[in-house]
Amino acid sequence: MTVTLSEPGAICASGHNCETIWQAALTGEQAGLRASAFVTNDGTSLFAGQVADDKLPNIDSLPPAMRTRNNQLVAAALQQIKEPLQALINKLGSDRVGVILGTSTSGIASGEEALAHDETKGGLPDSFYYAMQEMLAPAESVAELMGITGPVYSLSTACSSSARAFMSGRSLLRSGMVDAVVVGGVDSLCQLTLNGFKALESTSTGRCNPFSANRDGITIGEAAGLFIATRTEDNLQPPLVTLTGACATSDAHHMSAPHPEGRGALAAMQGALSDAELSAEQLSYINLHGTATPLNDKMEAFAVNELGASQVPASSTKAL
Repeated sequence: MTVTLSEPGAICASGHNCETIWQAALTGEQAGLRASAFVTNDGTSLFAGQVADDKLPNIDSLPPAMRTRNNQLVAAALQQIKEPLQALINKLGSDRVGVILGTSTSGIASGEEALAHDETKGGLPDSFYYAMQEMLAPAESVAELMGITGPVYSLSTACSSSARAFMSGRSLLRSGMVDAVVVGGVDSLCQLTLNGFKALESTSTGRCNPFSANRDGITIGEAAGLFIATRTEDNLQPPLVTLTGACATSDAHHMSAPHPEGRGALAAMQGALSDAELSAEQLSYINLHGTATPLNDKMEAFAVNELGASQVPASSTKAL
């Protein structure tokens, strides 16, 4: 079953909506990448992709337990698709619309602030709620803001979280449980993520440089992106964007390092092409994961070559 995707709502270090993000991508603008306000445990201030505070909406209408920066990011993306989403809710009913989001951090930054308060002043602040850092939080906030009463949940599978949300949304549509799903993902910067990647020796000393001989690690960023997914056969107009094929794999090679020959990545790409009934030669562009870590880029290049797509134009947007 082919799934139609709406025009997205998005916000990241490159811009506060799709147009500004696209213009930054065309020009190679990197203004959003700068030394992070979060200092790692060894005193390092890493480069990170940060969203300007003045681009984030006020979310005081949400219950106190939902007022986090992570939910501000997802609310910013939601504002951009609110009108067509509200029209669908009115047409289908709130119980026929779902929300599935990917996230790694949720509101962990709020937990970090609460622990810092406890260390200096004793006791957690009254403004902190444990639910802020639960993985369900961003999906729940979207449902709260839009009055959605269908299935609502979040996924957390590291870098594949948001992509996996699209697959799960398609499964919900296939099952007939819903007629529309808000899919996408959100992550905000926090010390846990920066310290975690630093401990893995995976962070770049400056701006990351994917697929360069001089690459030395990843640059972490914060962002949110949302689409409305519906069954293609339910739409009267020809779709602009479709989810035609998808596949997820787990090679269980290593806790934090990919298989050197990219077996898991290759199997996933082969599965997605098979699902879409396409060959590698029919692809016109590949957006690579491109973490700029020595191991990932090497194995990913190997996997794309093994796929038979070595002549397909490809790039990574991590550097933006």
